[in-house]
This record gives sequence, structure tokens and C-alpha cells, in this order.
Amino acid sequence: MIDPDVVLLSRWQFAATALYHFLFVPLTLGLGFLLAAMETAYVLGGRELHRRMVEFWSKLFLVNFALGVATGLTLEFEFGTNWSFYSSFVGDIFGAPLAIEALMAFFLESTFIGLMVFGWKRLSRMQHLVVTYLVALGANLSALWILVANAFMQDPQGAHFNPLTMRMELASLPALLFSEEAQAKFVHTSLAGYVTAAVYVMGISAWYMLRGRHLDLARRSFRVATLFGLLSCAGLITLGDALGYVGGHAQPAKLAAMEAAWTTEPAPAAFNVAAWPDQARQDNRFALRIPYVLTPLVTHSLDQPVAGARDLAAANEQRVRGGLLALSALRELAADPRDARALDAFEQHQRDLGFGLLAQRYAPGGDPARLGEADVRRAALDSVPNVFAVFWSFRLMVAIALALFAYFMLALVFTLRDQVQRRRWFLRIAPCMIPLPFLASEFGWLTAELGRQPWTVYELLPTWMSASGHRVGELAFSLAVFAALYTGFLAVDVMLQLRLVRNGPHEGDAATPLQGAH
Repeated sequence: MIDPDVVLLSRWQFAATALYHFLFVPLTLGLGFLLAAMETAYVLGGRELHRRMVEFWSKLFLVNFALGVATGLTLEFEFGTNWSFYSSFVGDIFGAPLAIEALMAFFLESTFIGLMVFGWKRLSRMQHLVVTYLVALGANLSALWILVANAFMQDPQGAHFNPLTMRMELASLPALLFSEEAQAKFVHTSLAGYVTAAVYVMGISAWYMLRGRHLDLARRSFRVATLFGLLSCAGLITLGDALGYVGGHAQPAKLAAMEAAWTTEPAPAAFNVAAWPDQARQDNRFALRIPYVLTPLVTHSLDQPVAGARDLAAANEQRVRGGLLALSALRELAADPRDARALDAFEQHQRDLGFGLLAQRYAPGGDPARLGEADVRRAALDSVPNVFAVFWSFRLMVAIALALFAYFMLALVFTLRDQVQRRRWFLRIAPCMIPLPFLASEFGWLTAELGRQPWTVYELLPTWMSASGHRVGELAFSLAVFAALYTGFLAVDVMLQLRLVRNGPHEGDAATPLQGAH
């Protein structure tokens, strides 16, 4: 039995590392394709202004990319150092997309980023444009493979458990890669990155316009980013609904937590605009509700019920009992792999094995046979995530997305009417909007990961047994070091970007003409 404090500190360390890293990822995803769009305009039109735009914004992209790589590499090592049982249990599946990401996407991106930054005088227009697109593509392919791996944790597809090796094994690579969760998650995350980049470019451009600096570059960048951001935000909201629909079917407990739905109400159920969930009472202390909205919103129908968390926990008691039978049969197979009766019993209850493992943490001496009905109910209640945290992180993410859509719409009206510079109140708001998409991305990550709890791999592997057997002191020390180091990285990133923004684009950058297309 792993010390619960070790599991908690391991979760905190991984969460801190991921949250820091994810401050850099969205901007890299979006700014790459925004640079490619600007350079496409340069290649097609030949205006030096567009080239200066690419050169300036690529400097900020490079700083963000470098810090993203520095913070991201640690995450993959943490799977082995802090989550060794998880790595052993699902390494055959989880390792495949991570290896593909390193070989295909990361090296593609890393190889061509140098050519993008330093190749202006050595490449033709078309060659440099292709390089820029490859950098953007590499960044997004990296996200694809990482999200394929994460999607398996959310909705395990394409694998099966082998009772003889006691490990998960890959059964179908296409099922792993093309699961609905993986595809919806990738598109949603990529669009969030595009929105982040658009708000970032608009905010800095507005700051220049307020100060009367680099006006041509600022106005053009603002217009390009506005259109790019509006289209991305519309897609983000639309496909976010699709991700919620897919995720809600795969993880009904997460959906119940996202909506603070404790009981299964007759359809069409009411929608909780705001609520104060109480996990101990399994109810909401307060709720502001709109009748009849929840059912069509999350099920896209008028008669399909939305399962409540309390009812799901009650139903999972039977799954816990089935999981304990699967666990008992698994122990018999460990003693005699040729025991046909034990194999038949395991296959009968294999689907519930994860629930048996979830309950094992309460077994006296680690013996599941000594579990009582109270322990079964306790384990079933554990299958419901932290409703308060999931509900509010989801609400804040959605609220920010809707606010950004309104912001883009307003920006589009002003820029099409050529009124942006005259709306100084709007220019003052734009730089203040920059943190919002970063916050929305963090809240989205919290919704996805906290909503999956108590599982590392949904309904297969509980978090409590996934961690490595470190000492509490070791983890506390490393967590403090990581927090200090990553805070330093973040400070360096902000400092470098502020310096580049204050210096602005160098007017002389466009003095050397790019070679003509070969």
C-alpha cells in the first residue's frame, strides 16, 4: 500500500508541472499558424510590411517555444519517476504515441525552427514559407500525439488487459489513434491555442496603437489576428460542445460533476447556471437554475436523462462487488495461470476490475476478502470526482470563452469600420484580455483531469495505486524545487517577451530583400 501522502504529493507535482507547461503550449500552437498566415500574405503580395510582421512575431514565438520545451520534457520523465506502476501497467499503450510524438513531431518542429528564424537570407520566399508551415505543423502534431495518450486515460480504447502478464496490451492502434475522445480533444485544444495567439497578438498590437508606435504593423497584425481569432473561437465553442457530448457518454460521472447534477431528473432537466456543491451531503447548498435547458444542451435531445452523481455512485456499488470477484479470480490465476475456472470467472467480471482495485485501498491488510458493505459503499462514492472543483473550473472556462467571442465580434466590427484606433477604451482593454485564454486553458485542463478522478486510466487503474513508492520528504523537496524552478522559467519568459515588445520590430529588418522564388 502506497502512502496516501506520497500519492497526493505526486499528484501535486505532476499538476504543477503540467499547469506551468500548459502556459506555453497554447501560444506555440496558435502563433505558429498565425505566422504562417502572415507569411502567406507576404509571399502572395510581396509587401515588406507582412515580412516584418512575421519576423517580429517569430521572435516572441521562439522565446515561448524554448520555454515550452524546457518545461515539457520533465513531464515525460515524471511518468517513470513518480508514476512507475502506471507506466508499467499501460506502458505498452501509452508509450506508442509518446514515441511517435518525439520521432515525428518534436524533431520536425525542432529541426525547422532554426531555418524559420535564421533562413530569411538563405531560402527563397516559397522555401521559407514551407519551413514556417512545417514548424506550425510540427507543434500541432506534437499536441496530437500527446492528446492521443491523454485520451486513452480518459476513454481507454484499443487495448485489453492480459491476466497472465498483469498489464494492459495494445490491441488496435487505429482504435487508439482515432477514438472520438482523442480527435475531439485535439481539435478543441488546437483551437484554444489559436484563440490564445490571436488575443496575444491583438493585445500587443493595441498597446502599440495606444502609444502611436509601429502603427502599420500594429493595425495589420490586429486585423489578421481578429479574423483568425473569431473563426477559431467560433470553432472552439462549437467543438467544445462536441467534446462535452463525447466525454459525457464516456465518463458520465465527469458530466454529472460538470453540471453539479446529483440526482437523475426527468428529461428535460434544469440547468445549473451557478451552484455550491457539497460532496459530503451529495447535494447543492445553493443553485441558480434554468428549467428544461440541461437535457438538450448536453444530450442533444429532449428525452435522454442525465445521470446524477448520487445515482451513479449507487449503481457502482454493484460494479465494486463484481470488481472484487475479478480481483479474487486474478489472484488465483497468479498462483496457477492454467486454472480454467478462475480464468472464466475473471473474464465474466473483467469489466469491473478497476472498481475492485478502487476498493482494495480500504481492505484490511490489503486483503479484498475482508472488505465489508461499508467499504463497498465508500469505494463507490469515491468513483464520483470532486464536484465543486470540476463544476466551477468548467463554468469559468466556458464563461471566458463566451467573453472572448464577444470581444472578437466587437474587434471585427471596429477593424472593418477602421475605427480601432479611435476606440481608445477598447485599445486599453485589449492588453488586459491577454491572460484570459491562458486561464481558460488551465481551467479546461483542470476540468478534464479532476473530472477523471479517482482514476489514472478511467475505470481501469485507480490513482491511489499508480504512484511510485517514494518517501514523503523526497517528494516534498522535489515539489518545492520544481515550483521554484518553473516560477523562474515563467519569470524569464515574461521578462524576455516584455523586452522584445518594448523594443518593438526593427524597421531595418526589411532592408535586406528576400531572394526571389527559385
